[in-house]
Amino acid sequence: MATIYEVSKLAGVSLATVSRVINNNTRVSDRTRLKVETAMNELGYRPNSIAQSLASNRTNSVGIMVSELNGAFFGQMMAGIEAELRAAGKHVIITTGHSEEEKEHAGIDFLISRNCDALIVHVEAIPDDELKVLAQSDTPIYFTSRLIEGLEDSCIYLNNELGGYLATKTVIEQGHTNIAYIAGPQFKPDSQDRLTGHKRALAEYNLPFDENLYFIGDFKETGGRDGIKQLLSNPKPFTALVCANDEMASGAMTYAREHGIALPNDLSIIGYDNIIFSRHIYPKLTTIDNPVYEMGHMAAKLVLKNVYKQKDIEIKHSFEPTLISRDSIAQLKP
Repeated sequence: MATIYEVSKLAGVSLATVSRVINNNTRVSDRTRLKVETAMNELGYRPNSIAQSLASNRTNSVGIMVSELNGAFFGQMMAGIEAELRAAGKHVIITTGHSEEEKEHAGIDFLISRNCDALIVHVEAIPDDELKVLAQSDTPIYFTSRLIEGLEDSCIYLNNELGGYLATKTVIEQGHTNIAYIAGPQFKPDSQDRLTGHKRALAEYNLPFDENLYFIGDFKETGGRDGIKQLLSNPKPFTALVCANDEMASGAMTYAREHGIALPNDLSIIGYDNIIFSRHIYPKLTTIDNPVYEMGHMAAKLVLKNVYKQKDIEIKHSFEPTLISRDSIAQLKP
């Protein structure tokens, strides 16, 4: 396989000149460009990322950090980012933070050490003040699924407070007034915002927030299973269950069916995220759409525009959640 060094020798130009041709740099005359392209064709040379980075001082790689590699949510996020970057000829390096501050710092340090041109990170445990310091590093850092005050232009985020409000409002409008809630971990900003939205919907309809109908889960099926088990053990009855994500809703639904609770006639359930399995479980889950794939696309576009200076890219920083109505909520008769 031919190398950039052989192209340089055959064309009679420097390595940097060959790299400029590869990167379509305008600082090359038409005559020199033709010599290099002729040499490349004659040798059957195909540019690689190392050659492309010589003149541009870029590695054409973008670091991605997510909380977990398993699960549909982060799979959609990474797929959205990677698809947009791959179409632009960029590659990704992926690591995880596991929603722990120390591991998130380690993940970011690792990606910076790999000479990534930019980072797209989903951070949950590092406080805003520390993220503002990290944002001042030489490597550009962009944040997905999180809004950080003062770094709005570097964030792609969802209005989670509105999503939490829509979820609870939906079951209230179907006649439910005794509503249980399984929250996500409360150190996570999106969990906090969804709970805030839940409380806003209750207050709007003059319904109290009852601690007996509240459980903090783990954003996994286990959290939904453990949550509904505890909620059912309380003397306070409820006809609807709002879950802060679809995985916990799935765990709650499985536990309910295993214990003879008919869904949705005995218990209505709504989730959050609209991950792929939500339309396949029984009953099909009514949920709040979290456009994580589109947000991943947008985070990648933010990098392409700001770091790689691609033109004619429109950036949308804020996304709105929407209701996805399916079969898991029954209308409660007066």
